[in-house]
Amino acid sequence: MEDIRKVGVVGCGIMGSGIAQVCAQFAYDVVVVEINEEALKKGLYSIASNLDRLVEKGKLSESERILILSRIKGSTDYESLRDCHIVIEAVPEELELKKEVFRRLDNICPPEVILATNTSVLSVTEIASATRKPENVLGMHFANPVPIQKIVEIVCTLATKKETLEKAKRFAESIGKRVIVAKDAPGFITNRLFTPFLLNAVRILEAGIATREEIDFAMEAIGHRMGPLATIDLIGLDTLLKGATAMYEELKDPQYAPPPLLRRMVALGWLGRKTGKGFYEYK
Repeated sequence: MEDIRKVGVVGCGIMGSGIAQVCAQFAYDVVVVEINEEALKKGLYSIASNLDRLVEKGKLSESERILILSRIKGSTDYESLRDCHIVIEAVPEELELKKEVFRRLDNICPPEVILATNTSVLSVTEIASATRKPENVLGMHFANPVPIQKIVEIVCTLATKKETLEKAKRFAESIGKRVIVAKDAPGFITNRLFTPFLLNAVRILEAGIATREEIDFAMEAIGHRMGPLATIDLIGLDTLLKGATAMYEELKDPQYAPPPLLRRMVALGWLGRKTGKGFYEYK
């Protein structure tokens, strides 16, 4: 495997745009692919807005902002990923959608390219099974928001080569991340621990034990940067629902069963920040 110099990202939503931004900030050339021009423009605008805020805060110079943006190229054509050395998939948490992305990447990218999925809970093995080179497939689960959070969870399947793992670790460290390594099991490390915490906050609200503000403040008061309900709004209620459902279906452990309130809010389209309404309302 040659050294990683060019990074591909599939999906330019909250996670994909964050991954693309961080890679460009650490001097990698980046190609980000979206399903259509509208989604691509929205994602690239998000990156530009994030960098503008860094300039306003004095954390980035205007010349640095221009240089970072010049490293990011947007496309709606998977062929533009052909010469990347690693491609990171960051599409919604739907197994068949991710497998279809990996089938397309498998047909386009050279055999030695590392293919990584940003899934937070789905089986990396299942996703890798869509390719002819599962030894070069692994999980790279970035924490949200990617430009701020320092952790990357690398997930190995039974087929992942040691060389693939080591190269992915070096790459993650080169973009300022601290790496933890997990085996391919439901929820890996972070979401195996974190999902019940979030779901229990919903259950407390649902039972009328406390208000949303009281629940969130209780956790902020003991050191959490953000309360659990505000965190769910940031993640997306639909994303939590899909992830918890996937873990519950595989583990059959009641602590991962989504509460009825979460299901009903998703059914109403109250998905959090991205729709302007979740447990809180947003402009």
